Amino acid sequence: MSEHNSPPAQRQDSPLPADLAARLKRDDAGLVAAVVQQHDTNEVLMVGWMDDEALKRTLTSGRVTFWSRSRQEYWRKGDTSGHVQWVKSVALDCDGDALLVRVDQIGAACHTGTRTCFDGRRLDAVVGPAA
Repeated sequence: MSEHNSPPAQRQDSPLPADLAARLKRDDAGLVAAVVQQHDTNEVLMVGWMDDEALKRTLTSGRVTFWSRSRQEYWRKGDTSGHVQWVKSVALDCDGDALLVRVDQIGAACHTGTRTCFDGRRLDAVVGPAA
């Protein structure tokens, strides 16, 4: 997916249904954070960014599409790596500023080749008491 155009901030011509577009709270670049989670294990795989068009493609294609902030283009997970994310469900959080995309991940989710973008990146933290 090599469509080089900037994501819209608050598009009046959103490709999404009007009620959904109105519920999204985008950042200044027109993006919403998308947390990607393995549907059957609840493992958090990665975080990406979506504008209205990327969300529309995700909702209508069965595959996850993001807006790449570094490449300034749309990219569908797995098109070059083969590490496809098949959509199982998509939910919008209560504030409208984050998406939870539950997927069936094929292969590594991280561009470094690890299963998740969080593997081996644990930070030292004080752990609270058990509930």
